[in-house]
Amino acid sequence: MSRRLALSCCLSLIAASWACAPESADDAQAATPAAEPGLDLEAVAGMLVARMDLQPGERVLLVGQGGGRWDALVPLLREGVAAAGGVDLGAVDVHGAVLEGTAPTGFADGLASGPDGWAEALGGVDVAVKLPGAVPDPAVPTDVYRVLQDVLRGGQGRTVHFHWAGKTSFEMEELPLDALADRVYQTALLETDYAGLEEKLAAFEAALRQGPVRVTTPAGTDIGFEVGDRPVTRQDGDASAARAAMARNLIDREVELPAGAARVSPLLETVEGSIAFPPAMWGGERVEGLVLRFEGGRVVEVAAASGRDGVLAEMEAGGEAASTFRELAVGLNPLLAIPEGEEWIPYYGYGGGVVRLSLGDNTELGGSVGGGYVRWNFFTDATVTVGGEEWVRDGRLVGAGAS
Repeated sequence: MSRRLALSCCLSLIAASWACAPESADDAQAATPAAEPGLDLEAVAGMLVARMDLQPGERVLLVGQGGGRWDALVPLLREGVAAAGGVDLGAVDVHGAVLEGTAPTGFADGLASGPDGWAEALGGVDVAVKLPGAVPDPAVPTDVYRVLQDVLRGGQGRTVHFHWAGKTSFEMEELPLDALADRVYQTALLETDYAGLEEKLAAFEAALRQGPVRVTTPAGTDIGFEVGDRPVTRQDGDASAARAAMARNLIDREVELPAGAARVSPLLETVEGSIAFPPAMWGGERVEGLVLRFEGGRVVEVAAASGRDGVLAEMEAGGEAASTFRELAVGLNPLLAIPEGEEWIPYYGYGGGVVRLSLGDNTELGGSVGGGYVRWNFFTDATVTVGGEEWVRDGRLVGAGAS
């Protein structure tokens, strides 16, 4: 199977920072097997705390699942927070209950009365760490995860997204984690040159602001746009208060670890061209030979060899957002590149040359198109040219991107 394929994923905005997250807590539990041998949880916890760069007295809350493979990490993180001078608020699940098997601190008492009081309680959290499995619960109207996002939108606090998931096949199937994925993610977390990654992402942002962007693929994608002064989120793993103070949008305050992607919603009026998709499901139908043509950031033509009605049905159901270009994301961390000889994409395309061209709601990126619909599209064979300079060629980092 060729690695030159694009991947598509449709997800709700309430979980827009999670690609194809499990639909329920039970599904999430099933997708997280027992920890593989070789994980250095003490080193992992130490790096997460180090990336927070805690200031004395900062209040830290862990949000997890409980009963899973990461239970042993929770006490290590809590000890690390206390040792760094932070205030340990304990660990809760997305329903606000004390995480199973953990010692309570009393903070959860402020969540016990129900969601009406969550905004006030969570508004006092300086850093929340969202552990694997802590995903929005579709069975309830709100949860801790979503209220924390509302707090961030209000310009308060920051979160560390420690997902440790997102292993996706080239056929857009979520794959179970295994020893290889654990090694890839642990290496990326512990061995990334964070100062070098920060410089690379800053250089990419500077290039984006200076010249037009063009993305092409062998299948026929050819789309261009300009970024102008739009917010560019640099996921360099800096979860400090100083970085959060410079945030321009929600995802600036949601720090991914492992790290590596630059994300931007460009000036919509400048988005022109076409995106060619591989076979995928749209509106419940299998669609082949799909090409969407954009003018001014909106879909103006839908062509497909088969399944076109499914695309139209999905776009109608998704409203304005479903026919709007949302985001360019480029993975710039070589330690998260697709492993040689493997046919899966690590960590939501945050690494080495993987490109996302998304459709939908762009409010978390600082845009004004709402509605909730989001469809991520992953490309492993794209060429990205910025201001005439190639950063990615055929899915591999080149030039400044490779340095």
